[in-house]
Amino acid sequence: MINKRIDLLENYKILYNFFGPQGWWPADSPLEVVIGAVLTQNTSWQNVEKAIFNLKQNNLINLIALIEIDQVELARLIKPSGYYNLKAKRLKNLLLEIHKNFHSIEEMKKLSLNEARNLLLGIKGIGYETADSILLYALEYPTFVIDTYTLRWLERLNIKFFGNKKNRYHQSQTLFMKNLPNDIKLFKEYHALIVKLGKEFCKKRPKCSECPFFIKAL
Repeated sequence: MINKRIDLLENYKILYNFFGPQGWWPADSPLEVVIGAVLTQNTSWQNVEKAIFNLKQNNLINLIALIEIDQVELARLIKPSGYYNLKAKRLKNLLLEIHKNFHSIEEMKKLSLNEARNLLLGIKGIGYETADSILLYALEYPTFVIDTYTLRWLERLNIKFFGNKKNRYHQSQTLFMKNLPNDIKLFKEYHALIVKLGKEFCKKRPKCSECPFFIKAL
C-alpha cells in the first residue's frame, strides 16, 4: 500500500454533513440482511428489493422455509436480483450451514468475530464483502465492509493497494479499522455513506465538480 496521510474521521464528517444518515441496512430482521447480502452480489439494491418482496409475499423470510423450498422455485422468486440460479444455490448453501451449526442466525453471535468470519468464508460462494456485510449488519460485529466504491474512492484519494484482490481487500479494511474508533454504528454509517458517494458522484466517470470533497476544498 502507498502510505498517504488521510483523516478518515474528518472525511466521514464531510460525507455525513453532506448526505445525512443513511439508515443502512434496510431490513426487518438479521435473516433478511443475510438474504440481501447474497442477493446484492453483482446487482443494484433496487433489484434485490424486488426479490425480497417476492420472498415476503410467499412467507419465505424464514430460515426453515428457505432451506425446505425447492431450489428451482427459490431461483424463480429471486429472479429480479439476477444470476438467480447461482444465488439460489449460494443462499441455500449458506443457510444450510448456519442451520447445521445453530438454531438461528442470531446464535452465531456465540462465536468470536474471527470464528464467525472463518465459518462464513468457508461456505462456497461467500466472499469477503458478503461475509463482512453479514457480520456487521446482521450480527453487529465490529468489522468494516470494503466494496468497489470504497476502493475507487481511496484510489482517487491517492491511496493505492497492491497485490491480488484478497490482499487489496485486507489492506483497505486494515486502513479503516486502525484509523477509526471500534464503533459498529460508525462502521455501518461510514460504509453506507461511501456507497452513496460512489453512486452519485465517485462513479467510473466521476462528477468531481459536484463531489462534497471538491465543494469542501473551495
